[in-house]
Amino acid sequence: MGTTARKFFAKREKDEIQKAILNAEMDTSGEIRVHIESQCRGEVLDRAAYLFKKIGMHKTELRNGVLVYLAVESRKFAIIGDKGINAEVPDDFWNHIKIKMAEHFAKDNFVDGLTEGITMTGKQLKKHFPRLLNDINELSDEISFGK
Repeated sequence: MGTTARKFFAKREKDEIQKAILNAEMDTSGEIRVHIESQCRGEVLDRAAYLFKKIGMHKTELRNGVLVYLAVESRKFAIIGDKGINAEVPDDFWNHIKIKMAEHFAKDNFVDGLTEGITMTGKQLKKHFPRLLNDINELSDEISFGK
């Protein structure tokens, strides 16, 4: 593993994360994105909220986008859901997923942590936002990278 965001995961690992996104979105109209940066200076939720808007997560028709943010060198991460999904899930839902992810991250199993978090998110999205016959993929499934 490299230290910069783009080099932190090998190509095979990036493919595995992207496959988890594709599988999680298969049965839902919800959208999941993963954004990886090297550093997060300041409050992680503030940074994730800024990126949520910057990469257009708030532009889904049902406001059911979810961003998984990871700053690899800072060892910080956050999960942010848009208002559509937040209105449907229990208040502690994102904390439950974060705990599961953190267990993997503590062992340096970042791919497993991300894929489990994505899978858990997809199951909740499927429950509240099932895929419609005319559903379109509103946001890219590719991992986005910062500095």
